[in-house]
Amino acid sequence: MSAKNKANGKVVRIGGASGFWGDSSVGAPQLVNSGQIDYLVFDYLAELTMSILAGARLKKPELGYATDFVSVAMKAVLRDVVAKGIRVVSNAGGVNPEGCAAALAALAKEQGVELKIAVVTGDDVMPLLPGLRESGNVKEMQNGSGLPEKVLTANAYLGALPVKAALDAGAQVVITGRCVDSAVTLGVLMHEFGWTSTDYDLLAGGSLAGHILECGCQATGGLHTDWDTVPGWDIMGYPIAECSADGSFVLAKPEGTGGKITPAVIGEQMLYEIADPTTYILPDVICDFTQVTLQQAGSQRVDVRGARGRAPTTSYKVCATHVEGFKTSAQLTIVGFDAVAKARRTGEAILDRTSAMLEKAGLGPYSASNLEVVGAESCYGPHARATAAREVVLRLTVTHARKEALDLFAREVAPAGTSWAPGTTGSGGGRASASPSIRQYSFLLDKARLSPTVLVNGESTAITQPAGQASPAAAARVADSTATGAGMEAGSPSSMVEVPLIRLAYARSGDKGDISNIGIIARRPDLLPVLRAQVTEAAVAAYLAHLVKGKVTRYDLPGINAFNLVCEQALGGGGMASLRNDPLGKGMAQILLSMPVRVPVALLAG
Repeated sequence: MSAKNKANGKVVRIGGASGFWGDSSVGAPQLVNSGQIDYLVFDYLAELTMSILAGARLKKPELGYATDFVSVAMKAVLRDVVAKGIRVVSNAGGVNPEGCAAALAALAKEQGVELKIAVVTGDDVMPLLPGLRESGNVKEMQNGSGLPEKVLTANAYLGALPVKAALDAGAQVVITGRCVDSAVTLGVLMHEFGWTSTDYDLLAGGSLAGHILECGCQATGGLHTDWDTVPGWDIMGYPIAECSADGSFVLAKPEGTGGKITPAVIGEQMLYEIADPTTYILPDVICDFTQVTLQQAGSQRVDVRGARGRAPTTSYKVCATHVEGFKTSAQLTIVGFDAVAKARRTGEAILDRTSAMLEKAGLGPYSASNLEVVGAESCYGPHARATAAREVVLRLTVTHARKEALDLFAREVAPAGTSWAPGTTGSGGGRASASPSIRQYSFLLDKARLSPTVLVNGESTAITQPAGQASPAAAARVADSTATGAGMEAGSPSSMVEVPLIRLAYARSGDKGDISNIGIIARRPDLLPVLRAQVTEAAVAAYLAHLVKGKVTRYDLPGINAFNLVCEQALGGGGMASLRNDPLGKGMAQILLSMPVRVPVALLAG
C-alpha cells in the first residue's frame, strides 16, 4: 500500500439509495436525513432499461435517462444534499446523460441551488457497429453467435476512473451512462483515498463495497432466506458502507430503520450474480472474493474485508440489445376442483387451436411457446407438490416473427371463459398485446476503441483507461473436493436424517444472460462438509434438470463457508429472451433449497 493510502482512521460513508429504476422513493430521503452519509450513490440501469430509455429518446430527444432520479429522488433531497455537503454519483444518465444533467440543472435553478454537475460519456458503442460488423470478429460471449442486424442499443460497461476524475474536478453530482454497477462506489473511494489504477487489492475491496450497495435493500435483509426473521419491512433501511483506506468496510443502515444486517445477509448479497469468485472481471480490476471474511461488528453492523485484486483485462464488456420478432403473454385464472389439470388442458387447447389457425393463414408456426401453471409449482418440475391446488393462474407466452400472428393468439384466449373449463375467470387486465421481443447480446471490445470523457462546466476531459492484460491472470483456485466431510456418514443409518437443504444453508440466486448462479452459505461452519459432499455439481444438475440444460460448475468461497453454483443454459435464454415467469432466476435458489440432503442427527441438533 502506498504511503498516501495509510490513512489515519479516515472513514468515507456511502449510502446506496437505489437498486434499479423503480426502487422505492424512500431510499434517498432516508439516507440523507440519517446524518450518517458523506456520499449518495444510485444504480438504475439493467439491460432492458437501456432499451426502454433508447425508445424514449427516439420519441423525445431530451429523454433517454432515468427520469425518477431528477423528478423524484433529487427533487426530494437536493436542498439537503447541498446544505449537508453530500455528493452524489448516479448512472441515471442511461443513453442521454447530458439530458439528465440538463434536467437536474433546471431543478437546481428552480430550487435556487448552486450545483456543479459532471457528466460521463463515452460508453455508446453504436457508432462502431458498422465497422465491427464488417470485421466479423464480434462474437456473443455465451453462445458465440455473430452480431445481430437490428441492434437497438450497444453500451460498454465503463469503470470507475471517469467518476474519480469528475469528483477530483469538484463535481457535487456525477451523472454517468452505462458503467458497471459497482463503479459509482469505487470512483468515490479512489477519489477520497487517492487509490491508483494499480492498487489492485484496494480496488477489489472498493468494488466489493459497491457490489454490496448496488442492489439497495438486498444488503439489509431484502430477499433473505430467513425472511421471517427480518423486521420492519415497511421501514426497510437502505445500506451504508463505512469504508476505510485499506479496502475494508463496515456495512450498516440508518438508525431506527427496519431490516437486518448479519454475515448471512451480506454473504447472500456478496454471492449475488457473480460466477467464478476468483475471477470477477470488472473494467478496473479482476477481483478474488474467496478469502473475504464477514464478522458481526455490533448491532446491525458487519465488517467486510479480505478482497484481493489483480490487473484487469484489455476489454470492456458491451451489452447490446436487439429485436427478434414479437412476444406476448396472456393469463387466465382457473378455480375449483382439478384446477391444475383444467389449466393445462386449457393452455394446450389454446396453443393447438391457434397453431392450426396460423398454419391456415400462412403465417407459420410460433418461434417459441411456453405454458406455465402458476400456483401448481410449475417451476419445481418433477419436485412439484401442489397438484391439488384449487386456484391457479394459467400463463401462456408465445413469440413469432410477425405481430399479426400474436394478435390472432391474443384474440383466442378470452373464448376459454365460455368454451372449456368451469371456473375460468380473471384474464389479467384485458387482452394481451404484442410487443417487440428485445434480446440481449454481450460481447467484448478492446478498451482502446472507446474514449470515456468527463464534462464539467463546459470543459471536456478525456480519461485514459490503463491497457490491462490480454487475458485474465489465473488466481489460485480453491480445491473443489467432493470428498466426504469428517463424520459425514458416521454411525448407523438410524443416526442420519433427511432434511431439505434450507435447514442447513442460506441461498440466493441471480442471472447473467442465460446463466443462473446460486450462492450457498452454510448456516454453521461444521455443516459445510455435509453440503460439499452432497450439493455437488452432478447432484444440482440432476435436481434442476427440468430448468438447467447446460453444465453446472461449483466454486468455493472458504472465507464465508460458502460455494457458488454456476448453471449454464438455465433461464430459457435469459432476461428478455426467456418466456418463463422467472426469466431472471430469482426463484432458482428457493427451488434448490427444497433438495433433500442427509445429515447426522447430532450435527443437525448442534
